[in-house]
Amino acid sequence: MSEEDGPIKSDAILDCTGLVCPMPILQTSKKIAQLEVGQVLEMISTDPGSQPDLQNWVRQTRHELLLVQSLENGAFRFLIRKTHP
Repeated sequence: MSEEDGPIKSDAILDCTGLVCPMPILQTSKKIAQLEVGQVLEMISTDPGSQPDLQNWVRQTRHELLLVQSLENGAFRFLIRKTHP
């Protein structure tokens, strides 16, 4: 599934703008734990390190990274699907 097939609906949004490493990943981990399997978390971050950090985090946690998007304002948008409890 990709946004090319149509917009991906997020079930929760986490705004991590202004936070620096490791806070975006820690907040993402806490928030994804609150979701049901199959739900999608949208995380917004302004920390440039959040992109490689989040990619490593999903590899380690085995959740699915659906989208990494650079926004015009310098922020990053991530869509992560929870794949297991």
